[in-house]
Amino acid sequence: MLSHINDKNQPGMVDVGGKAPTKRTAHARAIVELPEAVAAAISGGELTSPKGPVFQTAIVAGIMAAKKTSELIPMCHPIGLDDCRIEITPGDGGTLTIDCRCAVTHKTGIEMEALAGASVAALTVYDMCKGISHGIVVRDLRLIEKRGGKSDYVANA
Repeated sequence: MLSHINDKNQPGMVDVGGKAPTKRTAHARAIVELPEAVAAAISGGELTSPKGPVFQTAIVAGIMAAKKTSELIPMCHPIGLDDCRIEITPGDGGTLTIDCRCAVTHKTGIEMEALAGASVAALTVYDMCKGISHGIVVRDLRLIEKRGGKSDYVANA
């Protein structure tokens, strides 16, 4: 049974009122494929577009999204993040790996915040660079790891 559907088949939030706060962490990742024209604009591990510094803007946007996840995903509980870090790593073949790591001590998990952070950072790269090329592809958004709560998860390599 889905956790957000009650016995009358109606949606609702999961009641976490009786749960004890525990340390929870999550790591999510998105891959961005850059067309040659965009990849060529990367210099010294940094990308600047006509709109400004791409990586710094994407990092700030991703952190903001992680902080506002409960406003974007209907059944997410509002939680105050203890930490949120986004790293953007250029790779071979014009790809960027965007990693978002979040932490909280709370009654409910943090994986949606990490996923939201990685996805919005990736979308911000697209937005910042679409003036160079619309051929940017955002792919492979996924949870890499979560710790804490009733179960841990580590993705297969």
